[in-house]
Amino acid sequence: MSYLAVKHIHVTFVALSGILFFIRGLWMMSDSAMLQQRWVKIVPHVVDTILLASALVMVVWSHQYPFVQNWLTAKLVLLVVYIGLGMLALKRSKSKSAKVAAFIAALAVFAYIIKIAITRQVF
Repeated sequence: MSYLAVKHIHVTFVALSGILFFIRGLWMMSDSAMLQQRWVKIVPHVVDTILLASALVMVVWSHQYPFVQNWLTAKLVLLVVYIGLGMLALKRSKSKSAKVAAFIAALAVFAYIIKIAITRQVF
């Protein structure tokens, strides 16, 4: 498999991950029973696993590593922030307002990660 093919897989799964998170956030805000569907609890993990695996392959094949490349370091740090905010938005926060705030913040972080990936510039 070529680097370009792995990159296309990665970008596709970035989009799928973002779309799934957005939909789950909308369901959270509307108190939808869809959040309790079995596939809704499984599919995002599968998508994110493929996303992470493709990212690791690209890192190794390109020899561009976090803590060496500042833009990759920023993406990695922001990924941890995004995951934390996503957990607050969809599971951990007690109040609806806290969940909505975490959801909006997570979307902003997700958008910033994409901006960094496209430009390879942190600021």
